[in-house]
Amino acid sequence: MHSLDELTHELFTFFNGFSSWENSVIKTSDLSVSEAHAIEVLGRYGQMNMKNLAQYLGVTTGTTTVTVDRLEKKEYARRESIKEDRRVHLITLTEKGQAAFAEHHQYHHNLTEQIASVLSNEETEELLKLLKKINTEAF
Repeated sequence: MHSLDELTHELFTFFNGFSSWENSVIKTSDLSVSEAHAIEVLGRYGQMNMKNLAQYLGVTTGTTTVTVDRLEKKEYARRESIKEDRRVHLITLTEKGQAAFAEHHQYHHNLTEQIASVLSNEETEELLKLLKKINTEAF
């Protein structure tokens, strides 16, 4: 097995490359990275409450509230109270938010294709298996 230092280096290099790519994509819009991530979650999973959105994003509900406030101000999302409990708000993408999701999701799809292009089919399947394991067990 490779040393942990080498693994750390490769993870660091991958993270920096991914972050640089993502920041270059975000710069072409009026969204911050955290706003784009919220749009990605809402676009993929649909309407949800603040607590669930915060869990998907891996941040506090306070942080998520600030992000959703900005998305509402920019007209990418809206909050709707539910009749059963007016304290609970469901967050939904607006038409503008859905368009931003489609565009941002396509960028992610293109990056995935770029990564997969340097791997064999077997390596791609193994990478998927490993990422699923890491995402379920480590985070």
